[in-house]
Amino acid sequence: MELALAGVLAALGLRSLWYWGRRPFEGTDPVDHLLYALYLTGRVGMWFAFAGLFALTALVDAPGGRPFLDEFSDLRWYLMVPVVLAALQFVTGHALGRRRPRPAPGRGERISRRPR
Repeated sequence: MELALAGVLAALGLRSLWYWGRRPFEGTDPVDHLLYALYLTGRVGMWFAFAGLFALTALVDAPGGRPFLDEFSDLRWYLMVPVVLAALQFVTGHALGRRRPRPAPGRGERISRRPR
Protein backbone atom coordinates (compact mmCIF):
# COMPACT_ATOMS: atom_id res chain seq x y z
CA MET A 1 0.00 0.00 0.00
CA GLU A 2 2.81 2.41 0.89
CA LEU A 3 4.58 1.81 -2.42
CA ALA A 4 1.35 2.58 -4.30
CA LEU A 5 1.00 5.87 -2.41
CA ALA A 6 4.67 6.64 -3.07
CA GLY A 7 4.07 6.05 -6.78
CA VAL A 8 1.02 8.31 -6.83
CA LEU A 9 2.86 11.09 -4.98
CA ALA A 10 5.88 10.77 -7.29
CA ALA A 11 3.55 11.01 -10.31
CA LEU A 12 1.97 14.13 -8.81
CA GLY A 13 5.48 15.51 -8.29
CA LEU A 14 6.30 14.96 -11.96
CA ARG A 15 3.03 16.61 -12.95
CA SER A 16 3.79 19.57 -10.70
CA LEU A 17 7.29 19.86 -12.15
CA TRP A 18 5.89 19.82 -15.68
CA TYR A 19 3.15 22.34 -14.86
CA TRP A 20 5.31 24.86 -12.97
CA GLY A 21 8.22 24.44 -15.37
CA ARG A 22 6.06 25.65 -18.25
CA ARG A 23 4.71 28.74 -16.45
CA PRO A 24 6.46 31.92 -17.52
CA PHE A 25 8.02 34.17 -14.90
CA GLU A 26 8.37 37.77 -15.99
CA GLY A 27 10.80 39.10 -13.43
CA THR A 28 13.58 41.41 -14.54
CA ASP A 29 15.83 41.06 -11.53
CA PRO A 30 18.08 37.99 -11.25
CA VAL A 31 17.30 37.84 -7.52
CA ASP A 32 13.61 37.44 -8.38
CA HIS A 33 14.46 34.53 -10.64
CA LEU A 34 16.57 32.92 -7.92
CA LEU A 35 13.80 33.33 -5.35
CA TYR A 36 11.25 31.91 -7.78
CA ALA A 37 13.48 28.90 -8.49
CA LEU A 38 13.87 28.27 -4.76
CA TYR A 39 10.12 28.64 -4.31
CA LEU A 40 9.46 26.05 -7.01
CA THR A 41 12.07 23.74 -5.49
CA GLY A 42 10.13 23.80 -2.24
CA ARG A 43 6.76 23.44 -3.95
CA VAL A 44 7.66 20.57 -6.27
CA GLY A 45 10.07 18.96 -3.84
CA MET A 46 7.33 18.46 -1.27
CA TRP A 47 5.64 15.89 -3.50
CA PHE A 48 8.86 13.94 -3.93
CA ALA A 49 9.69 14.23 -0.22
CA PHE A 50 6.37 12.70 0.79
CA ALA A 51 6.75 10.03 -1.89
CA GLY A 52 10.16 9.20 -0.44
CA LEU A 53 8.71 9.07 3.06
CA PHE A 54 6.11 6.50 1.99
CA ALA A 55 8.75 4.53 0.07
CA LEU A 56 10.99 4.44 3.14
CA THR A 57 8.16 3.25 5.36
CA ALA A 58 7.38 0.50 2.85
CA LEU A 59 11.00 -0.64 2.80
CA VAL A 60 11.54 -0.64 6.57
CA ASP A 61 11.52 -4.21 7.76
CA ALA A 62 10.83 -4.98 11.42
CA PRO A 63 12.37 -8.43 11.95
CA GLY A 64 11.67 -10.47 15.05
CA GLY A 65 8.58 -8.54 16.05
CA ARG A 66 10.39 -5.26 16.71
CA PRO A 67 8.02 -2.32 16.63
CA PHE A 68 7.99 -0.21 13.51
CA LEU A 69 9.09 2.96 15.29
CA ASP A 70 12.25 1.29 16.60
CA GLU A 71 13.23 0.30 13.09
CA PHE A 72 12.28 3.65 11.60
CA SER A 73 14.22 5.61 14.23
CA ASP A 74 17.41 5.30 12.15
CA LEU A 75 15.66 7.23 9.38
CA ARG A 76 14.07 9.97 11.47
CA TRP A 77 16.43 12.52 9.91
CA TYR A 78 14.32 12.23 6.75
CA LEU A 79 11.41 13.89 8.52
CA MET A 80 13.39 17.14 8.29
CA VAL A 81 13.34 17.07 4.47
CA PRO A 82 9.64 18.03 4.12
CA VAL A 83 10.01 20.55 6.95
CA VAL A 84 12.96 22.27 5.24
CA LEU A 85 11.18 22.27 1.87
CA ALA A 86 8.03 23.76 3.42
CA ALA A 87 10.10 26.45 5.15
CA LEU A 88 11.92 27.17 1.88
CA GLN A 89 8.62 27.56 0.05
CA PHE A 90 7.17 29.78 2.76
CA VAL A 91 10.20 32.07 3.12
CA THR A 92 10.80 32.52 -0.61
CA GLY A 93 7.09 33.06 -1.29
CA HIS A 94 7.04 35.74 1.38
CA ALA A 95 10.23 37.33 0.01
CA LEU A 96 8.83 37.37 -3.53
CA GLY A 97 5.65 39.03 -2.33
CA ARG A 98 7.57 41.75 -0.47
CA ARG A 99 10.06 42.68 -3.21
CA ARG A 100 9.65 45.98 -4.98
CA PRO A 101 9.82 46.05 -8.77
CA ARG A 102 12.91 47.68 -10.18
CA PRO A 103 12.43 50.62 -12.54
CA ALA A 104 13.17 49.99 -16.17
CA PRO A 105 16.71 50.92 -17.24
CA GLY A 106 17.04 54.54 -18.34
CA ARG A 107 14.09 55.81 -16.36
CA GLY A 108 14.56 58.14 -13.48
CA GLU A 109 11.11 57.52 -12.02
CA ARG A 110 10.56 55.67 -8.82
CA ILE A 111 7.88 53.03 -8.85
CA SER A 112 5.44 53.48 -6.02
CA ARG A 113 3.32 50.70 -4.61
CA ARG A 114 0.65 53.12 -3.38
CA PRO A 115 -2.25 53.95 -5.70
CA ARG A 116 -2.66 57.61 -6.52
